[in-house]
Amino acid sequence: MRILLVEDDIETSDMLKDFLITENFEVVTAYDGKSACKKFLEDKYSLVLLDIMIPGINGIEVMKIIRKSSTVPIIIISAKDSDSDKTLGLGLGADDYITKPFSVIEVLARIKANIRRNTQYIPNIPNKENILKKGNLTIDTDTYSVLKNGKKIELTVKEFEILKMLIQNPQKVYTKNQIYSSVWNDVYIGDENAVNVHISRLRGKIEDNPRDPKYIVTVWGIGYKLGDVE
Repeated sequence: MRILLVEDDIETSDMLKDFLITENFEVVTAYDGKSACKKFLEDKYSLVLLDIMIPGINGIEVMKIIRKSSTVPIIIISAKDSDSDKTLGLGLGADDYITKPFSVIEVLARIKANIRRNTQYIPNIPNKENILKKGNLTIDTDTYSVLKNGKKIELTVKEFEILKMLIQNPQKVYTKNQIYSSVWNDVYIGDENAVNVHISRLRGKIEDNPRDPKYIVTVWGIGYKLGDVE
């Protein structure tokens, strides 16, 4: 599996690259935004590790460019650890956010988790029994694709997992704890930002009016559930 590593600090880049190579990943490095975009468009990647503070085109702009054509998992690595920075990154399309300084073991675990979620449910032969329909949405859980009125909607893996979970359990109200534990496959530690941002971003893609959602309904004081859309 090939990873695009975008990091302008050469020491950090070399450390991550050497470690990931020992874990049998192929690693392509870029040290600025322009070369990162060029390398991404020239090849296929299983995941992108992206620093925000890079020369030229910054990491946020690089992520926007990637998201125009791809739902590849993106993990931000950044020294900025404020809630607003995390919210911005996740809101613009990142799947995960790791703050510096970090452990290479943690980075490896996050990489494997995001790649696994992005690939493990795609079989060789489509199974049309896994087509879910709700309102004007058609969800294919085999190919991780979503159509709205017949037009494809690009969702990240976590956005898709949230939508699939709600549609497959239409009567259930999920707490933020349950959503995070299930979709992130990690212990919930009270950080609501990740769930809130992904719900908001998902609503922006599937709802006719995100301020008056019909598919993902807030149950005040508890969490979220699927709306009564026919």
